[in-house]
Amino acid sequence: SDSSWGSVSSRMNFFVRLKPAITAATAEQQLPAFVKKYYGPEDAVATRLHLQPLSDMHFNADYDGQASRRNLWVLGIIGIFLIITACVNFINLATARALSRAKEVGVRKVMGSLRSHLFWQFMIETALIVILSFALAFGLATLTLPWLNDLLRTRMPMNLLANPRILLFLPLLLLAVVFFAGSYPGLILARFKPIAALKGKLSQQHIGGFSLRRILVVTQFTVSQMLIIGLIVIAIQNRYARTIDMGFRKEGIVLLPVPETDKVKMNTLRTRLMAVTGTEDLTLCNQAPAGGSNSYTNLRYANRPKDEPWEVNEKYGDAQYFSTFKLNLLAGRNIFPADTIREALVNEALLGKIGVRNPDDILGKTINVDGQNGIVIVGVVRNFHNKSLRSGIDPIAILPERNHYYTCAARINLADISTVLPAYEKIWNETYPDFVYSHQFLDERIDRFYREDAVTFGLVEGFAGIAILISCLGLYGMVSFMAVQKIKEIGVRKVLGARLDSILWLFGKEFSRLLLVAFVIAAPVAGWVMHNWLQDFKYRVPLNWEVFALAIGSTFLIAALTVAWRSVKAAIANPVTSLRSE
Repeated sequence: SDSSWGSVSSRMNFFVRLKPAITAATAEQQLPAFVKKYYGPEDAVATRLHLQPLSDMHFNADYDGQASRRNLWVLGIIGIFLIITACVNFINLATARALSRAKEVGVRKVMGSLRSHLFWQFMIETALIVILSFALAFGLATLTLPWLNDLLRTRMPMNLLANPRILLFLPLLLLAVVFFAGSYPGLILARFKPIAALKGKLSQQHIGGFSLRRILVVTQFTVSQMLIIGLIVIAIQNRYARTIDMGFRKEGIVLLPVPETDKVKMNTLRTRLMAVTGTEDLTLCNQAPAGGSNSYTNLRYANRPKDEPWEVNEKYGDAQYFSTFKLNLLAGRNIFPADTIREALVNEALLGKIGVRNPDDILGKTINVDGQNGIVIVGVVRNFHNKSLRSGIDPIAILPERNHYYTCAARINLADISTVLPAYEKIWNETYPDFVYSHQFLDERIDRFYREDAVTFGLVEGFAGIAILISCLGLYGMVSFMAVQKIKEIGVRKVLGARLDSILWLFGKEFSRLLLVAFVIAAPVAGWVMHNWLQDFKYRVPLNWEVFALAIGSTFLIAALTVAWRSVKAAIANPVTSLRSE
């Protein structure tokens, strides 16, 4: 067994159960003394140990957590913005049609209704609408839950009674929506003067005028444009991550487990798999160049008196590792076939750490790695990404060591995949009959690096679609309100010979200004948020002007179609009918 303490793997876990009387803070106070006692003087200065709560493991992205707590907060805030947008939309539409209820309010006041009666009447109407909306939302959530479970890779049931927090949250949410959406329109209706209401002398000023609705439309499209900008940036970064040159071949690589490091069985497996038509190359290794697990160890270069103050990422692979993954050689040669470590390939990042500029200068030099001494560097390969784009490229050493070969990686011709995979399964089962067969493609494993980003993109995409739909409904309602208010003006303009485009511009110029104001607000806020999001990636796309141009362009197109749908109908109406309405 390996008794060396010079390396660490990301698969290692160390769990501690504290005594009931000991807190985590108390235990952590003893760790500096522990480091000082058991680490070397230099390592003790650079080493910091701390305890991580078990409940933090799933959400802490710094330690390969499955979900980012920050992303969950961002998605929650987006959900709040959507609720605010919906409330704003309801206020906009409710106040816009308040004039049509003026006579109803006047009659009720004449009959003795108080302001409070009218206010609570409207609040009850709003509550009924919200409750019906909740029932509809529950049905849609039930229908979309399978899609959400596939996206999140979970099995969440639609069981509201199982979680007391949800039972508390939903009523509070309903009350909040009813209050914020219904209180202002209710107050507007309740304060109508009965005489003015019955005589039809109420105007826009009595219901807040266009200024209020302008603010509401700007608010809606500010949220929409923020989501659109975020959606565009995430989509571009995801595409960049999936199309970037990783520095090695990832397409058509099949990974098979090697459950036993028996030399005869491994050689038998290699020989039989290589004989399958469609197999182009094959290597026995510990991990692919980029995978879900990485091992790090101390390194001492050229018999220096002490180890380097950094760790090297060790990749174990045979002589075919280089050709199977199509690594790029900068200097020297590939390692010779061997069962034990005698030679090594290193990457450019390792040269930079050591301080060597010319790759040829490191050839023939020795390194001590993981307790193995006198390993000769025979080649230098170009840098390749051994992790996701969130991380930089580590100094890497590729070493042959049969006892560490836990993976068989075969490069196949994808045109023969339908025959290759069944043949591989048959050969593997015959070689290792006591184990369960499985296989995985390397590009699928690499996609796991960006699974959370794909989930975030899918959710933001859905949120943006909902926000745009709500904004378009609000915009359509405002255009309808303007069309009714300007019906006489449009009729007069048409009688005087105004063309269709000039009439449409009456509506277009109003909303163009509102969208530009919304963009001026949304662009810096969304730009700051997405700039911080991109900082998580060591390799990232630039946040340039094209992103914002695409966002404002798409918003204008959506708004133009929404406005045109209603304004054209108003513009082509018979002017005689419009003028006769007075």
